[in-house]
Amino acid sequence: MMDIYVCLKRPSWMVDNKRMRTASNFQWLLSTFILLYLMNQVNSQKKGAPHDLKCVTNNLQVWNCSWKAPSGTGRGTDYEVCIENRSRSCYQLEKTSIKIPALSHGDYEITINSLHDFGSSTSKFTLNEQNVSLIPDTPEILNLSADFSTSTLYLKWNDRGSVFPHRSNVIWEIKVLRKESMELVKLVTHNTTLNGKDTLHHWSWASDMPLECAIHFVEIRCYIDNLHFSGLEEWSDWSPVKNISWIPDSQTKVFPQDKVILVGSDITFCCVSQEKVLSALIGHTNCPLIHLDGENVAIKIRNISVSASSGTNVVFTTEDNIFGTVIFAGYPPDTPQQLNCETHDLKEIICSWNPGRVTALVGPRATSYTLVESFSGKYVRLKRAEAPTNESYQLLFQMLPNQEIYNFTLNAHNPLGRSQSTILVNITEKVYPHTPTSFKVKDINSTAVKLSWHLPGNFAKINFLCEIEIKKSNSVQEQRNVTIKGVENSSYLVALDKLNPYTLYTFRIRCSTETFWKWSKWSNKKQHLTTEASPSKGPDTWREWSSDGKNLIIYWKPLPINEANGKILSYNVSCSSDEETQSLSEIPDPQHKAEIRLDKNDYIISVVAKNSVGSSPPSKIASMEIPNDDLKIEQVVGMGKGILLTWHYDPNMTCDYVIKWCNSSRSEPCLMDWRKVPSNSTETVIESDEFRPGIRYNFFLYGCRNQGYQLLRSMIGYIEELAPIVAPNFTVEDTSADSILVKWEDIPVEELRGFLRGYLFYFGKGERDTSKMRVLESGRSDIKVKNITDISQKTLRIADLQGKTSYHLVLRAYTDGGVGPEKSMYVVTKENLAVAVIVGVVTSILCYRKREWIKETFYPDIPNPENCKALQFQKSVCEGSSALKTLEMNPCTPNNVEVLETRSAFPKIEDTEIISPVAERPEDRSDAEPENHVVVSYCPPIIEEEIPNPAADEAGGTAQVIYIDVQSMYQPQAKPEEEQENDPVGGAGYKPQMHLPINSTVEDIAAEEDLDKTAGYRPQANVNTWNLVSPDSPRSIDSNSEIVSFGSPCSINSRQFLIPPKDEDSPKSNGGGWSFTNFFQNKPND
Repeated sequence: MMDIYVCLKRPSWMVDNKRMRTASNFQWLLSTFILLYLMNQVNSQKKGAPHDLKCVTNNLQVWNCSWKAPSGTGRGTDYEVCIENRSRSCYQLEKTSIKIPALSHGDYEITINSLHDFGSSTSKFTLNEQNVSLIPDTPEILNLSADFSTSTLYLKWNDRGSVFPHRSNVIWEIKVLRKESMELVKLVTHNTTLNGKDTLHHWSWASDMPLECAIHFVEIRCYIDNLHFSGLEEWSDWSPVKNISWIPDSQTKVFPQDKVILVGSDITFCCVSQEKVLSALIGHTNCPLIHLDGENVAIKIRNISVSASSGTNVVFTTEDNIFGTVIFAGYPPDTPQQLNCETHDLKEIICSWNPGRVTALVGPRATSYTLVESFSGKYVRLKRAEAPTNESYQLLFQMLPNQEIYNFTLNAHNPLGRSQSTILVNITEKVYPHTPTSFKVKDINSTAVKLSWHLPGNFAKINFLCEIEIKKSNSVQEQRNVTIKGVENSSYLVALDKLNPYTLYTFRIRCSTETFWKWSKWSNKKQHLTTEASPSKGPDTWREWSSDGKNLIIYWKPLPINEANGKILSYNVSCSSDEETQSLSEIPDPQHKAEIRLDKNDYIISVVAKNSVGSSPPSKIASMEIPNDDLKIEQVVGMGKGILLTWHYDPNMTCDYVIKWCNSSRSEPCLMDWRKVPSNSTETVIESDEFRPGIRYNFFLYGCRNQGYQLLRSMIGYIEELAPIVAPNFTVEDTSADSILVKWEDIPVEELRGFLRGYLFYFGKGERDTSKMRVLESGRSDIKVKNITDISQKTLRIADLQGKTSYHLVLRAYTDGGVGPEKSMYVVTKENLAVAVIVGVVTSILCYRKREWIKETFYPDIPNPENCKALQFQKSVCEGSSALKTLEMNPCTPNNVEVLETRSAFPKIEDTEIISPVAERPEDRSDAEPENHVVVSYCPPIIEEEIPNPAADEAGGTAQVIYIDVQSMYQPQAKPEEEQENDPVGGAGYKPQMHLPINSTVEDIAAEEDLDKTAGYRPQANVNTWNLVSPDSPRSIDSNSEIVSFGSPCSINSRQFLIPPKDEDSPKSNGGGWSFTNFFQNKPND
């Protein structure tokens, strides 16, 4: 701020007051100063002095200073402005502003005198550059244009930099407004520099909304930042507004049209219409409407997704019509990946690349590629409709004469952007030859062939490295590399040697340049059979004497194909001695055996193989063997699929070793196969596809000396041992009261299946059809096992046994392969004689003492059936007849009554003395206990009586003696099978009578039905069905029922129950029948 200067005198009374205290002086001075300032202001106003001096500049060269006129002044007031600089400068003015040159740094005194009618007033101001404001002139927009196709505004203006003396930085603020309401859309800053001359500036802005949709306004202002100016810097005023608008026609339109946009972008569509728009869709999605000026509307789409190849539809709907456009959302071209340039023939360069990410733009919007070679300036273009794939693209570039190095740039372009990739290549080092064609094979000789092929291209100046694949059947393939010089005619030739005669080969070839970039693809395979040659080696030969020792059998193996060198046609066998040479007729292939009748002299046998070219060297073998008296048979066992044989080195063996083997079960001569090994060997593994586990083989090791072969070792062995498949046969040679002698036989070799290591003998007490000895290895203490490891032992005596006891004997053989099956038998030892005599004497004494009881029990008196008239019934039997004496009712007084009590869990039988044959019937059954006491006696039927039963009375119940008749025995009606199964007493033992319906008078007895099932022998089947009346009673005679019972005239003396049949499911009687304890029970004689 400017300082105000006023000349005033200090009052004298203020100076003389020095003796006051310091605090009071300060307060007094401050109050005085304020008072004087207010008085000065009042006086100045009264006088009308100029005030509020303010200076600004817009070019840093001229200051425009202005002040406020004194109050009360009007027209006719003059001003004198004086500037105190190094020299005083004064200016006469009639207005309240003045433009002065820019002052240098420092303070300057400005005096302004106001001259008016009622007087004058003077104001002084201090002016400094810091008090000056820099406010640029209002900028002016020279031009505002628009590109409606891209919705871009273009702005142009002049910075008027020529008026500024120094270089300055300028900040331009540009404001974009939209719609008639001038809504702010964009406010941006733009930086430039003033360089002392007028400069035109350009700025563009792409609108997010098509420019056709609404009117757009633009205005600008600036701010100058000058480093040499220390005053206040301020923004200029806004420029006059410029606008851009699209003049619509009468037709409704949608903008933008067929727009290509980046995926994920935001975009605004608008519909310029004279009628009301009702709705808008993008694809199948409704969008909210944004209302613009008039009936115009817009929609905003955010993060748009990739479009289909046909684009995405945008549709606006009015009351009468629909309007729309299409949008294509995709990606800019990716940087071409894996750019590679190579040549097949040094005539044409092929550049290929992977386009990378799919742009989703096709047709006219697809990516176009241009391949530019910078050294020559030549280029080729690729324009194609891009499919949504990731396939490789390629361009062909014709090679230029005498140019080997090429610098390629691949440019990619589509409506959304550009990309490029470069590669520098020496094309002679990037040769990828074509596939060799016209591949042929021709013979040179039996071990060499000539290969030829065609490889198109201009390769006269380079060399090729070719790889030839050679493959034989059932053999590992071989690769050979050859270097050949390139030729102009593209025909190449190479020779291959070191091949096998008469061998089928498969050839193929591929090539590359000597600097190697890529192999060509393999040529087609070519099969070729080389020509034959003479066999290179004689057959592998062996000999065996026939079983009668008169003929020598010569064996030989077929020559391998690499030694036969052709198809073997025949063999020539001859034998020679010091005296003569004998030759057999040629033996045609495939016969590999010959037999010669020879004496025991020493002969040399020779075998020669022949093919169409020639004969093999002879294979010779001596007919005689050198004897070996110190020969033992050894045992060997294989490992895996073979058998390892070893021996000690013998320097006397000068030829070789021969191992011969055969199946031991085959007849002589024993020969399955043989193998020859060098004389310096000490071991070999014998393997054969014919080896089988569990089969015994014989192996013979022969050593060769000058005189012939000598058998060195004889072995038997197995490729793998198994358990025996049969048990040894054994018999019992002798038995006594305490021992058994067992003898067994050898197991045949074919069934042994391994080397026998011993026998396992099990024995223990046991009877046939019992399971006591079923588990032999269970470790039970009552089963004893003997391991017999002496395989020559064939007998075994088992001692310390019990007499007259059954023993279970089991014998098993075992090998290292396991334990074989078992064979068993049961043997009973003999009885001890002394014990048998004692038992016989005791038994005789007991039988004598109990002879009457035995007779009564086992042999009771049975009447003669011929005197029994029970079966002689007549038609009037039911009415009674005096002619049938058998059925007469005679009194009978039994001496014993068997009483069966059902109180206990099992029936109990008691012997009870009965004095009277009358059965005592209870008077009131309701007072009786729930037990039922049934007493049965055998006697002729009489009228029912009641007799006292002391045993029953003591038990608190009553006992009945019931006499029943014998049921008619003519054709009893048996129950069906299913009824018998449901019969409640079906398991009760012997039943002479059928089951009869239960009488109501004994219904309480049915509750004890389960106890009746255990009662042993019963003369009647079911006591519940007994008729309690005699046949003479009206109930019996008058009834037509078949349940009438009659007294039995037979077996009247039997009073014991028979033993019920064995039925494990029915409970056993503990009171009926007889037992072994009855032998020692004294009973009174009847």
